[in-house]
Order: sequence, then C-alpha cells, then structure tokens
Amino acid sequence: MRASFGEKVFYTVNYILLSLAGLMCALPLLNLASVSLSGKDAVMSGFVSFWPVDMTLESYKLLFDGTPIVNAFGNNVTITVVGVALSMGFTICAAYPLSRRWFYGRRSLTLIIVFTMLFNGGLIPTYLVIKQLGLVDSYGALWLPALVSTYNMLIMRSFFENIPDELVEAARIDGAGEWRVLLRVMLPLSVPMIATIALFYGVHYWNAFFNVLIYMNSAEKYNLTVLIQQMIKSQSVLQELNTMNQEEVNNITPEGIKAAGIMIMIIPMLLVYPMLQRYFVKGVMIGAIKG
Repeated sequence: MRASFGEKVFYTVNYILLSLAGLMCALPLLNLASVSLSGKDAVMSGFVSFWPVDMTLESYKLLFDGTPIVNAFGNNVTITVVGVALSMGFTICAAYPLSRRWFYGRRSLTLIIVFTMLFNGGLIPTYLVIKQLGLVDSYGALWLPALVSTYNMLIMRSFFENIPDELVEAARIDGAGEWRVLLRVMLPLSVPMIATIALFYGVHYWNAFFNVLIYMNSAEKYNLTVLIQQMIKSQSVLQELNTMNQEEVNNITPEGIKAAGIMIMIIPMLLVYPMLQRYFVKGVMIGAIKG
C-alpha cells in the first residue's frame, strides 16, 4: 500500500527529529572520545572537536598505569553481574506467583508492593537497617535495597499474565509442577522480557554511585562511577597519579585523563545495547499482539 502525502510528511518529520536527537546524543560522546585520544597541545588549544588531533593513547596508558581503574572496573563487573543475577532471580520468583489467578491474596500483595513505589523509609532509616545487618562496606549494601524493582516486577508479572493458559494447562497434563512450568514454559517464552529487565538492572548496578559513596568505606571497593567522579572533581589529577615516568605526565592534560576515564565507564554499556536491541523490538511486538 502506497503511503499518502500526509503519511510521507509525518515520516519525514519523524526521521528529521530522530536524527537530530541521535546527533545530540552522539556528538558529546564523539567529543569525549576525541579529547581522550588527542595530544596535549591540541586539547589545550581547543582544536579538538569530533575527531582526534595528534592521535595518541597516552591518556589511556597513564590511566591504567597510574590509577586503580582496573580494580574499579573489576568491582563494577562484580557488582553488576551478581546484582543482576540476584535481582532477576527474585523478580521472577515474585512476578510468577502474582501472575497466577489461583494464587490466594495476590491482589492484596500487589497493592502492598505497589505501595512501596509511593512511600519508603527514607535515607537515614535505610542506612540504619543496613548498618544493623552488618552490610556496611560490603556489596550486600548495594544488592539488598535494590533486590527487586517494583516497576520491573509489575512489567514481568503482566508479561506472564499474557502467556496463554492453554500452554500451562498442557504442561500440567504432562505432569509438570510449578517449578517445571516456570522453567520450561514461562521463561523460554519470556526471553525478550527477561533480556530487557536484565538490561534495566544492569544499567542500574553499573552506574551505581550514591549508594557506593554512602556504604563503601574502603577505597578499594569503589566502582568506576565513584572513581571517575573523584577524578573529575579533583583539580590536580596529574599530580595524584602514581607514576614514575614524569615525561608521560607532561605529555597529557587532566581533560584527556578525565575523558579517557569516562569513555572506559560508558563503553561496556554501549556494547551491550546493540546486542539486546532485537529483544526490545521483539518484546514490543509480542506485547502488542492480543489473541
């Protein structure tokens, strides 16, 4: 079917607006990458825009050699991988029973859970609870408060509810129990939703900042977000670098070091998004089809 004139205008305007929005997101990243790869004179003179000038990897080399960024990156991976695994497990275990019509009191429990989206204990009571549990200066203080996101759990519950009951009944006729129904029927059909929710959790844990700053007392347990924030806030980044090669320090600028640190922090997420993009599209299509 040929598009009408109005549809063509609508599509054209959409493409223009989306292209402008994409450029607004991409250009700052290109500038950061260019600054991190450019030489000292080019950065200080302000000649760097969206393409490296006098390209060099000295900023990255000095960042890895003179700062604990490798340790912070490992902390990020630990926080994210374990956090996503725990959150996904508990979210699935909460969403599945609440999606079953036979589950007694599911409406009341859902209302109680939704109540937590509107009201919470606040920062100080939460800190006191974490302290009484002995989780201060441990990653448990990051995982426990964020174990289940109410919003993500409600999305997953709605997705489970839209799976046809005939599939569950067929599994029960074959002798499947609740765990087998969940593992062999519900989860394989929910891969797009699971990938989407896992990405939401992953971004949350990867970018964790405030909780790390509050609960972590040891600098060795800081993640990339806190480390990069301290580098950006510091007015003497180069003087604080633990390096014996003063010549390398003289060849770079604090702006190059900071830009390199930010790029290291955001690159993993930029690599993950394209791999999961097809699940977003598939999840939207499945959610749009009603039979």
